[in-house]
Amino acid sequence: MTHTGLLVILGPTASGKTRLAVQVARQLQGEIISVDSRQVYRGMDIGTGKDLADYSDGGQPVPYHLINIADAGDDYHIYRFQQDVQQALNDIRQRGKRPILCGGTGLYLEAILKGHAFTAIPIDQTLRDSLSLLSDDALLARFHQTPSVYSAVADTSTRKRLIRAIEINQYLASQPDTPLLAQTPEPAETPAVFGIDLPVDVRRARITRRLHERLQSGMIDEVEQLLAAGIPADKLIFYGLEYKFITQYLQGELSYETMTLRLETAIHQFAKRQMTFFRKMERDGLPIHWLNGLLPVNELTDTVTALAG
Repeated sequence: MTHTGLLVILGPTASGKTRLAVQVARQLQGEIISVDSRQVYRGMDIGTGKDLADYSDGGQPVPYHLINIADAGDDYHIYRFQQDVQQALNDIRQRGKRPILCGGTGLYLEAILKGHAFTAIPIDQTLRDSLSLLSDDALLARFHQTPSVYSAVADTSTRKRLIRAIEINQYLASQPDTPLLAQTPEPAETPAVFGIDLPVDVRRARITRRLHERLQSGMIDEVEQLLAAGIPADKLIFYGLEYKFITQYLQGELSYETMTLRLETAIHQFAKRQMTFFRKMERDGLPIHWLNGLLPVNELTDTVTALAG
């Protein structure tokens, strides 16, 4: 009987997650659920790194989910993502296949693995600034003064997390009808989680090479077409990174050289933040089996299938 336990492959941008997930899926009769906050959008292909050709192994296609499911310009939020993942999980398992979450959007991964959407509640910088002036005891008192459904699962172990807990409680109190209150069931299993780790210099070299390849492969044309299709510039800028800087270039705000330099720097910073988020997930209790990203993908596949199969 096929094993249908949840498997997760995560890592920073340009780490080779998709190639590994595809080979693992072939070995374990699996299907891939993309965990990428931007690959859900149709027409945003090069800038989001969909690389759909990678979803095959030896000419055999590997099924994938949650890619190209929303129109560019739509507001696709984390609660909708949770619902879509649950539907995909049910579908995959009903057919006796192995679900494999693959991606680098830490917030989305955490929302699935922790089973709630409270992480999607926006930051209130004004509130944070005022709370930063309070002592730890005063912050704890403030937390208890503004209880919500989140209080029972809140992490208040550090000052930073206590401030975030207050922020979430106050948001829920001010917007009691928010759909973020709806919770997905807590995972009934412990997923097998694998992370791809690369030396920083290798990661940076891969990011730089891939960026220039994509610029030469039509990424600017892609953004131009999205603007021509009526997607507002501020919406594309909201999608961040590639779409932000290329839109600014097309609007004449940046030269090509400045755009390229700023975009490259931003992607390097993004990859660093991804790794920081994954390490935080570990500290918060999620076991991650880290893989040496310098090894051939076949060796990594053997390791994953041996441990998770």
